[in-house]
Amino acid sequence: MIVVTAPTGNIGRRLLTLLLESVSDRGEELRVIVRDPARLTDAVRERAEVITGSHGTPEVVDRAFEGADAVFWLAPPDASLTPYDAYSGFTLPAAKALAAHGVGHVVGISALGRGTPLADRAGLVTATLAMDDLIAGTGVAYRALACPSFFENFLEEADSIREKGVFVDVVAPDRKAPLVATADIAAVAARLLLDRSWTGTESVPVLGPEDLSSNDVARIIGEQSGRSVRYERQSYEGLRTDLVGYGLNEAFVQGIVDMKRAKDDGLDAGVTRTPDTASPTTFEQWCAQTLMPALHP
Repeated sequence: MIVVTAPTGNIGRRLLTLLLESVSDRGEELRVIVRDPARLTDAVRERAEVITGSHGTPEVVDRAFEGADAVFWLAPPDASLTPYDAYSGFTLPAAKALAAHGVGHVVGISALGRGTPLADRAGLVTATLAMDDLIAGTGVAYRALACPSFFENFLEEADSIREKGVFVDVVAPDRKAPLVATADIAAVAARLLLDRSWTGTESVPVLGPEDLSSNDVARIIGEQSGRSVRYERQSYEGLRTDLVGYGLNEAFVQGIVDMKRAKDDGLDAGVTRTPDTASPTTFEQWCAQTLMPALHP
């Protein structure tokens, strides 16, 4: 039995598609935890057991983890909470349920940076790594998928790119860093969930095929959209002011700012890209398949 949390998100829905293609042949069963079952596809509702509720709730995870062999874990970044409460606090009921039900394997969504000097002052990344420690402390075999920023983050800039030819962030324009497609993360998660021969606790970097700067991203989007696109660097104080103005928890906002600052200082640069840590989808491919349709709805 494989349990999937956050099954309607960018990673979870892609993961479910991959698992549904394989579980029948392997005799595996699927169970999903979801707040709104109506958001699931017909294929998932027909072929997976659905547990309705939040996977941050003790009763829900206790029911969902009974009889489970493996769990895909993703803590949603709830910006109404402090970083600790959004990650470790949210995960604590699941950690207790993992131990109580003797779940053998967990694959979780995590971040790059463990073992670097920046890891203890990286805001949301620091909170995520503490969540990993909480899960690993239950005694399960754990694989933390250590991810950089996602290609999909640029979808949040689609309106600005379409209307102004601009996207905004706080990192240096020529700072090159790994970027990854969520489909590639889902593929690694599916492989680990289906082949549970691994033991112990490890981080599994998923780095995408190449490092890109914000200026590189602007050039690629411009080439594909046929218009001039530029990157505009915002100050950290400007980012903080904007996010607080949206009503986000101030401690969570500080966690975002600290994470962004650590990334600009090289937080994601500590892992060498190898055939094992690279993933296949290029930013050009993702733009053509996903961003361009969003820019031209």
